[in-house]
Amino acid sequence: MDILLIILGFICMIVGLLGSFLPVLPGPPISWVGLLLLYLTKTIPNDWTFLGITLLIAIVIVILDYAIPAMGTKKFGGSKYGVIGTTIGLVVSMIFPVLGFLGIIIWPFVGAFIGEMMYKANHKTAAKAAFGSFLGFVTGTLLKFIIAVVYFGLFIRLFWQYKEGFI
Repeated sequence: MDILLIILGFICMIVGLLGSFLPVLPGPPISWVGLLLLYLTKTIPNDWTFLGITLLIAIVIVILDYAIPAMGTKKFGGSKYGVIGTTIGLVVSMIFPVLGFLGIIIWPFVGAFIGEMMYKANHKTAAKAAFGSFLGFVTGTLLKFIIAVVYFGLFIRLFWQYKEGFI
């Protein structure tokens, strides 16, 4: 049973890394499930504090992943219309993954641009706010990737530390 949990945990780690870039997969929570599966083995001692902290971090990163593009729009001079447009663009990219990975970049940008155009009708300001949305997306993706890599490293370290117990 432990071998199955380790294999499933490792698969979750790989899927979590991929989920850092793919909009349909929540990378850090899937990576956290991999850590949980490793801790459910008989060999690794339970550390519920560690699991609780890493779960909290994964949840915060997921929330930030949705908030950062809107904050980027606002930081680059966008109005609440641009922020709303960015959020709508993110939702559209998840509901209609027409363009795949590019959709998660394009739709928030388009949403912010349209929102700003509705508010100010100034192409330059709208483009600047849309660029802020793009930078926000890149920042969120980088955060998700860093957390997924750290969780993967923790998984490998724990496995290596207790590998004799599995053999």
